[in-house]
Amino acid sequence: MSKGEPPGGKGRTGRGASSGTPGVRGRSGRQSVKSRSLTTKVKTARGRKLSSTLWLQRQLNDPYVKQAKAEGYASRAAYKLKEIDDRHGLLGRGKRVIDLGAAPGGWTQVSVERTGSTAENILVVGIDYLKMIEVPGATILQKDFLDEDAPDLLMAALGGGLPDVVLSDMAAPTTGHRKTDHLRTMHLVEVALDFAVKVLKPGGHFLCKTFQGGTEAELLKAMKKRFGSVHHVKPPASRTGSVELYLLAKDFQG
Repeated sequence: MSKGEPPGGKGRTGRGASSGTPGVRGRSGRQSVKSRSLTTKVKTARGRKLSSTLWLQRQLNDPYVKQAKAEGYASRAAYKLKEIDDRHGLLGRGKRVIDLGAAPGGWTQVSVERTGSTAENILVVGIDYLKMIEVPGATILQKDFLDEDAPDLLMAALGGGLPDVVLSDMAAPTTGHRKTDHLRTMHLVEVALDFAVKVLKPGGHFLCKTFQGGTEAELLKAMKKRFGSVHHVKPPASRTGSVELYLLAKDFQG
């Protein structure tokens, strides 16, 4: 997969009889071509909402979803972190990482790969209240990050060393009301940032998911006070129509 481009394509067009693909003769005698779409269409099943059908159809035809399955990643989100890391250099061999809202596990898998974390030397710890896959080389806590004892358990699982990177792909369950969903997710971002500034190693980085909604001015101000630089990031793997956005704060000042 070339960096910044989705793997695969949306569909292909047949070339005609010379390539072994059936064609149709036009009136002029030249070979006209029928397009053969590779898009999978999903019929609306009884009891399934149209929105659910459209989501399923999108998943089945998403090149990142197909690539994730082929390469063994838990979700397409793995490519978002890969693309951000390729461009901004967050992860690296020997770095310690805490992954908040880790389920289903794509970011944890990428973190393990890029830090070299192993069962004998755990460098990556993930937490989520949802059950997720086991990731060799990482410690996974099935627990709500908002629980009072969660921060201490995370640090203990990391072996007492300070993390170089805190990742947060947390988002509140959606209600369907865009403003409410944005505010609930922003609360999670604020909690994650509060944790990051308490535990990050000086020079460390914080990456979190948010949604475009215009209420993050105070959050950005707080980040700029504690980090050397703050960036809005939307990796190519993030769907074009999605309102999700990532905030990247680099070089923690301590």
